Amino acid sequence: MKWLILILAGILETFWAVCLKYSQGFTKPLPSVLTLIGMTASFYLLSLSLRELPLGIAYGIWTGIGTIGAVIVGIYFFHETVSLLQVACVLLILIGIIGLKLLAQN
Repeated sequence: MKWLILILAGILETFWAVCLKYSQGFTKPLPSVLTLIGMTASFYLLSLSLRELPLGIAYGIWTGIGTIGAVIVGIYFFHETVSLLQVACVLLILIGIIGLKLLAQN
């Protein structure tokens, strides 16, 4: 359950990052409110996962999921360009996340 909570926290990190972009510097009310709700929920779920998971492992996976999610959303929804080298770097982050999970003692 702790891993599922952590994954959901990472997905919510992507959600609030996208809302933050739409908020245009907190000038748009609805995306701004959704950003704050997403942040709160993401941090709360991260805090729950930290009850049982080591800080370094949980935080690394949480930020990695958020990073990969933001890159994917940026490419597909905001038509951001990405180079082959950038894709390789994101894959390294993914490999790191998988490695952290596989090597975790919990």
